[in-house]
Amino acid sequence: MTNNPGYQRGELTVHTDPAELARVTRALRATGRRVHLVPTMGALHRGHLELIKRAKDANVVVVVSIFVNPLQFGPNEDFDRYPRQFEADVEACREAGVDLVFAPTVDAMYGGGRELSVQAGPLGEELEGATRKGHFDGMLTVVLKLLNIVRPDLAFFGEKDYQQLVLIRKMARQFNLDSQIQGIPTVRESDGLALSSRNVYLDEEQRRAALVISASLTAGAHAAVGGPEAVLKAAREVLATESLVQLDYLELRDPELGPAPETGEARLLVAAKVGSTRLIDNAMVLLGE
Repeated sequence: MTNNPGYQRGELTVHTDPAELARVTRALRATGRRVHLVPTMGALHRGHLELIKRAKDANVVVVVSIFVNPLQFGPNEDFDRYPRQFEADVEACREAGVDLVFAPTVDAMYGGGRELSVQAGPLGEELEGATRKGHFDGMLTVVLKLLNIVRPDLAFFGEKDYQQLVLIRKMARQFNLDSQIQGIPTVRESDGLALSSRNVYLDEEQRRAALVISASLTAGAHAAVGGPEAVLKAAREVLATESLVQLDYLELRDPELGPAPETGEARLLVAAKVGSTRLIDNAMVLLGE
């Protein structure tokens, strides 16, 4: 791993020091270039590459962060076995035309101790937060640090982690951050399975079973003309057809994850375990239409 203090257009450089990366991106902005950030935890797949593709533009420097953030993993979660493939990720970034990779160590990000952190508030204790205590506090803390280090004009996040996206947007508004938060639609396999770094944990039978998760969202969306109860009923019926899938929650909310409206745009969210692997997905539905 290198920590190249310079930057030449068209050449990928890898940085590990937050202060050095901040200096480089500040210098780039001073020349009139825009800076776009794609935060990741590595194990890059086509979903990440789509974020990078959306981030690229004329006169834009694309920064990809690769950092498995320990703060957003609970004591019984998969931090130790979370897939790590740094060299392959850097090569994928190079092929995708990324300009800067930021790959700090845990010590570089939190070496001085963590006496303060962002609090996600009531929404951080619902849905994913109900079973992953402290997850969103840790996620928001690292995202705030990344935004402050890189100071991007735009930061790109996938809609698959929809609650995360909503909370990051709330944080950006309430903390008056300069960076704009750009959500990108979920990237899926041809059979509908949402791309996730955790899909590698699924064996063949589990992967087949996991398809009912996206199928339940499709069924719910098709039933939207009947209103909220019809959406949830249709989705539950599909999920019930697969015994290998253990439902955690299935909920319909408004776009900001408040109570679902009777008509108009809403968001259908699902979380389930397939074997020991926890998967999430969501879809927009138009109630009454």
